[in-house]
Amino acid sequence: MGWARRGRPAIMQAMNDFVMAFIGGGNMAGAIVGGLRHAGVDARRLLVVEPQQARRDFLQQQFGVRVQPEPDAPLEAAELLVWAVKPQQFAEAARALRARAAGAARALQLSIMAGVRCAAIERLVGASQVVRAMPNTPALVGRGVSGVYANPACGEGARARAEQVLRAAGSVVWVEQEAALDAVTAVSGSGPAYVFYLMEMMIAGGVELGLSEAVAHRLALATVGGAAALAEASPLSPARLREQVTSQGGTTAAALQVLGARDVAGAFAEALRAAARRSADLADALERDS
Repeated sequence: MGWARRGRPAIMQAMNDFVMAFIGGGNMAGAIVGGLRHAGVDARRLLVVEPQQARRDFLQQQFGVRVQPEPDAPLEAAELLVWAVKPQQFAEAARALRARAAGAARALQLSIMAGVRCAAIERLVGASQVVRAMPNTPALVGRGVSGVYANPACGEGARARAEQVLRAAGSVVWVEQEAALDAVTAVSGSGPAYVFYLMEMMIAGGVELGLSEAVAHRLALATVGGAAALAEASPLSPARLREQVTSQGGTTAAALQVLGARDVAGAFAEALRAAARRSADLADALERDS
């Protein structure tokens, strides 16, 4: 797993000084909990509220954390509350929290829910400090990236604490306007699907050219992973790295000429715009329904 290679002893020592509670224990919450535990956070500092018995059993057995089926008084000891329920379940979960552990509203609220704006969390939870994050699925292997926004009530300490939690599952990029999270959703939140789609096309094309599916699969995954690693390690831009691979009159140039003729760049830009619009529309709908 990625966590084993990503030690954060100094950061995680600070995380053992307070209690964190997770409302929702699905895959993304599990990725963060797993990252925190692998980095050395004491299991006694982590509490997960998860209604599904099988999922509670998994989290308790896998990570040794405290689990419970619904919010109650122990959540009032939490100094950081991570909202990880499905967006459509948030209003109900917030009502349950206010009914059974109203003091939890004093905690820093860290949301990893898609489409639930800070104002909705402030209003339904009764909280003041809210940090909203958009992580992505590579967090499941400790290689995610989260776009993050903090509301004006959050000081540097609150921002630092939220970042410490999110870094357990990958890297963090801050934005200064909440509306920018719609663009984050389009680029990185949905981004893994674009990469997987590219892999699919590379595999299908390799098979059409005569490779076995197993060979095409290995070549595609290794190429995408290797190219990402090279781009991460290089001081050059992706555009410059592409130019270095593209010899005039060569095979890469022939392929890119086809992509240019089909306006793949234009189609991709429109795809991102569609994702960003949909992100904003979903947030608007959730606000109307709550």
